Amino acid sequence: MYNLKLFHKWDQSNIKISDPGLARYINLDPIIIPHTHGRHEHKRFRKSNIPIVERYINRLMVPGLASRRHSGRQTRHISGKKEKAIKIVERAFDIIHLKTGKNPVQILINAIENCAPREETTRVSYGGIAYSQAVDVSPQRRLDLALKYLVEECWKASFNNILTIEECIANELILAAYNDSNSGAIKRKEEKERIAASTR
Repeated sequence: MYNLKLFHKWDQSNIKISDPGLARYINLDPIIIPHTHGRHEHKRFRKSNIPIVERYINRLMVPGLASRRHSGRQTRHISGKKEKAIKIVERAFDIIHLKTGKNPVQILINAIENCAPREETTRVSYGGIAYSQAVDVSPQRRLDLALKYLVEECWKASFNNILTIEECIANELILAAYNDSNSGAIKRKEEKERIAASTR
């Protein structure tokens, strides 16, 4: 059987997921171009069937993340341009491989595992009094938050920076994969868990 490689370069058959809670929700089915054309859209929990690289790409296209003020109005850069987002991620993966010598899909998985918060706070109302309470985070939400943090922090790093967006994505994923405290996504995860711990 022919082994499909992501972008004809990266083999996903030997990727290891060390977090058992997230393993069920990370899809590593072999695919060349991470584009499923929305066939899982509008079906509850079907986003878990989307390849994890495509979920990261889709997250890059969320309106507002790549926006900046220009001439008094907001302009969005790759909102809705999937092919452009795919090319950006492909080039970022090449940079990751050059810097680390490892499979960039494995780096992405490690970054997601390290950025996924295990605890957060929720507001509870009881007798007209609202207070915060620490709660465990479901695996699906852990994955969603990890992707959100990784994308938002690389976008923040790309503004007013001489580096390209591909280099910013590669740097953020590498730092997060090695659990480096310089990673913005790691800082956000630790802050969320610290706030939850303080409300216990």
